[in-house]
Amino acid sequence: MNRFALSIGLLGIVLASIAPARAADDRWHGRPARPGGDVVLRIVMLEDADEDPAAAGRKAAEMLKEAMGDAPLKAVLVSEVFEGLEYKQKLLDGIGTVIEKNIILGGATYGSYTQEGCTDFDAVALLGIGGDGIGVAAALVTGQGTAKLDRVKDLDRMRELLHVAGERVARAVPKTQRDQLLILIANAHAPSNRFLVEGAQKVVGPEFPITGGSVNVNAGQTYAYFRGKAYEDASVAVMLSGDFNVSMAGGKGMDEETVVATAREAAAEALERARGKPLAVLAFNCAGRRSQLDDYDVELAATQEALGKELPLFGLYCAGEIGPVDESERQAGVLSGGTGWHVMYTIISR
Repeated sequence: MNRFALSIGLLGIVLASIAPARAADDRWHGRPARPGGDVVLRIVMLEDADEDPAAAGRKAAEMLKEAMGDAPLKAVLVSEVFEGLEYKQKLLDGIGTVIEKNIILGGATYGSYTQEGCTDFDAVALLGIGGDGIGVAAALVTGQGTAKLDRVKDLDRMRELLHVAGERVARAVPKTQRDQLLILIANAHAPSNRFLVEGAQKVVGPEFPITGGSVNVNAGQTYAYFRGKAYEDASVAVMLSGDFNVSMAGGKGMDEETVVATAREAAAEALERARGKPLAVLAFNCAGRRSQLDDYDVELAATQEALGKELPLFGLYCAGEIGPVDESERQAGVLSGGTGWHVMYTIISR
């Protein structure tokens, strides 16, 4: 190799080392929030739909459209438990026959719960986000490189890769001066989900409200959803903006007694912190917590003791949760973290 070629090669290596991380694979944003406009959040749930996931998706979407009334849909978050990619994509396609595919987001979970009860297999829950008083932007990052890594032996490598993925996906979301809440849905099982949050916080700051959860990690279920399509080894970020308020609280429980107690206490704490009228609650919960319960409904009942039975509730069981962590794991000056064995409540109010 001549001296000129060697110099060019070395220059390329240097530039590559200082170049910013590549852009997100995809991103979009809807109409910005109108000051004083309506904020409409509605939840529907459909279960026992194993025979025809496409029909289930279509029916759930029709239920959601009816629940939204005249409010324009800005985004739909999906929590579903169907077996295998073929059924999952059919479900998404069914939803897309009623609702614009571009705004369909979410992930595969271990089940959902709403004010109507808890679901398990062959079920879907939808959160409709709409009204002209709320803005939504979203971004997708794929090829994180962590899907085949061991969560124990490869933890250092996962930290490195998920820091990059979290920063990339958070940086890619179009920003406004009225951003209020970042939702992360990702293939990042606890305890590695904390690295994704740390990466995102490099962009939005340590005290910005972040919530979310990790998708199901069972074989054939590890999918996040963006624009109505399923992606593996991926992270989705959803930014909500507008003149509404966000209050958050989390609790850690590892046996039936503490699971029920922390559900009640954290829900009450989030509600106490709410400013204005509560509109809806997001609850990202740990599938491990649910495994400690003989009756799934007891945690829901504890939540309802604190929140009542009328406030719209979108709960989903994840492989790791994002939000305010237990005092034993909390870092000074940091609002949200990624962890396991927690339930994370976020109340949107105005």
